[in-house]
Amino acid sequence: MSAPGRAAADSHDVIQVRGARENNLADVSLDIPKRRLTVFTGVSGSGKSSLVFGTIAAESRRLINETYTAFLQSFMPSTGRPDVDALHNLSAAIVVDQERMGANSRSTVGTATDAHTMLRILFSRLGTPHVGPAAAFSFNGPEGMCQECEGIGRVSAVDVDQLVDRELSLAGGAITAPGFTVDSWYVQTYIQSGLFDPDKKLADYSPSEWDDLLNRTSLKVKLGGTNVTYEGLLVKVQRLYLSKDREAMQPHIRAFVDRAATFTTCGSCQGARLNPAALSSKIDGRSIADCSAMQVSDLAEVVSKITDNTGVGPLLDTLRHTLDSLVEIGLGYLSLDRESSTLSGGEAQRVKMVRHLGSSLSDVTYVFDEPTVGLHPHDIQRMNNLLLLLRDKGNTVLVVEHKPEVVEIADHVVDLGPGAGSHGGRICYTGDVAGLRASGTLTGRHLDHRARLRPEVRKPTGKLSITGASLHNLKDVSVDIPLGVLTVVTGVAGSGKSSLIHGSLSGRDDVVVVDQSAIRGSRRSNPATYTGLLDTVRTAFARANGVKAALFSANSEGACPTCKGIGTVYTDLAMMAGVATVCEKCEGKRFTAEVLTHKLHGKDISEVLAMSVAQAREFFTAKAPRAILDRLSDVGLGYLGLGQPLTTLSGGERQRLKLAIRMAEKAATYVLDEPTTGLHLADVDQVLGLLDQLVDDGNTVIVIEHHQAVMAHADWIVDLGPGAGQDGGRVVFTGTPADLVADGSTLTARHLRDYVGG
Repeated sequence: MSAPGRAAADSHDVIQVRGARENNLADVSLDIPKRRLTVFTGVSGSGKSSLVFGTIAAESRRLINETYTAFLQSFMPSTGRPDVDALHNLSAAIVVDQERMGANSRSTVGTATDAHTMLRILFSRLGTPHVGPAAAFSFNGPEGMCQECEGIGRVSAVDVDQLVDRELSLAGGAITAPGFTVDSWYVQTYIQSGLFDPDKKLADYSPSEWDDLLNRTSLKVKLGGTNVTYEGLLVKVQRLYLSKDREAMQPHIRAFVDRAATFTTCGSCQGARLNPAALSSKIDGRSIADCSAMQVSDLAEVVSKITDNTGVGPLLDTLRHTLDSLVEIGLGYLSLDRESSTLSGGEAQRVKMVRHLGSSLSDVTYVFDEPTVGLHPHDIQRMNNLLLLLRDKGNTVLVVEHKPEVVEIADHVVDLGPGAGSHGGRICYTGDVAGLRASGTLTGRHLDHRARLRPEVRKPTGKLSITGASLHNLKDVSVDIPLGVLTVVTGVAGSGKSSLIHGSLSGRDDVVVVDQSAIRGSRRSNPATYTGLLDTVRTAFARANGVKAALFSANSEGACPTCKGIGTVYTDLAMMAGVATVCEKCEGKRFTAEVLTHKLHGKDISEVLAMSVAQAREFFTAKAPRAILDRLSDVGLGYLGLGQPLTTLSGGERQRLKLAIRMAEKAATYVLDEPTTGLHLADVDQVLGLLDQLVDDGNTVIVIEHHQAVMAHADWIVDLGPGAGQDGGRVVFTGTPADLVADGSTLTARHLRDYVGG
């Protein structure tokens, strides 16, 4: 291992980390050069995120938050100080992660990148006829929004029978919508309005009574000595529930809205979100809605031809730069009116990146979490250019990444390991890429590792036919997927891979789809509860101690009463930021002292939940828990803690956790979505072995993937393209990887040829 970089205490050219112990970090000290591109490598669970996100970025953000007033801090998320002795020479950290961009239907690619704001200003200056300032083109403001749909582009129709039971009276509980109990203020307003007989069945209402109940407004009703405004049931439900952000709703409210409301394109604006005046103003024959609906790559061409005759040159330059950056980063297939909530994690990260490329800030620290997720090798080269561009603007760029294409462009590499969990958390190497390659570390040894083409592909046992697929950008695609083999579906980002496979195969009885979507559950959920392992563990503890199994659940009788089995206590400090602290009663162990006296093979339940999957495999010998633990280990999750909250898992970890569960089922066809996400180069071979195991057990495995190792290992390849968005949506190759390398002319063929020949 080479020595850490310059350690001069008075140097401001390095970020100095001293004694970092966050999560599994083993008292780590190192220097990271500023205004350089540093890539952090290491196996999953080695401590990369704990060092970069949990220590460096977290402390930078905490220190910035402390500069705000106590009042403002009370509205900010609570963050404790990382477990580190000292951090010197930090600059403001901007984390560009893969978190979804929120599900607000008013947030679009255009609003998230400020491109729509620039378009609005452009139309206010150059649009004819002139209809007003930039606000007149905003679907989020009263001046520009369509009045019928209020700028959403969709209107809701309500099934009244999901709101009421016609066979009951108002006094008998006829209104069934959430929150409308008979004794509630809402229902009492109807009962005491004098408009209805409270004991009359709704089925017997006259048309005028129905209209009063559902639609009447502006009537004053005396209720408990107070004048309240009467609001018809449909009007009230629309205001209370249907106009709210669906993803922010409580689950039972969301379920009610899904039952009661259907959303259709607004008939007034045809989904354009804007009022007639805004839509009437045009530049070169196109309205702002036309521009927003265009593929970004096409819009970039249109904007490049707009001539400046009113002093908007600087704005045009900025807009062109933003659109060109979206194209350069591989997102040219998106449109500005695409809702942010529909973007994948990788797409969301790249959209955020574009926003920062246009920023005037310099000498800040940008932190990226696997920016190559969802990218074809062709797109990775373009991503690398943007990372270097951020660095060259005078910024420090820190990237957590596994792909060798990104490691190759690093000025500096920090390799953590040597293993995961308690076997990781140490610096194995710091220095340049050439030194890493010669270092003998796991990462260094695998940097030039190449999977080989299969010497002989497996023979299909049949075929799964997809005919006439036209979802999103697909051009009436028909293709046969061979059964009984490993098929990789690939193509550049936005070529139509997910539309083809998920759109055509999801929902079929014999198809199991294992993706990276969030796992439903609270902060109490963990791998032990999610996989059912905890049930077998609780039973084993109960038998060994002659007590009830419920005692060993942190959600039941055995839970610490102080923290309710969570292990931490949240203290609201009013105008100061709230603080989450380890529960003093149970010391974070989540259970009562009495429960912790019960042991299994010398360990209490808290100690068992603190084990990693690998440690638990050695601890448990019974068939039931071992079967679950073996599957978790098979999918590369041996480092995960049994009690680790599911909310802390990455997309790739979530997918592999789901796969571990689904492997126990008898399924004919598995569909996996980028199973190599988040995997170290050394772990990819393990996933290839797992895919082989699934096929050899008689299953069909279909993998949407960009990793060349998986392509090379496949029996069959379906390549989509040739480009993204409207330039994609076609099958440009089907055949064996060997045929693709030998005769293919696609972007995938070119990169796979370089890979297997490297």
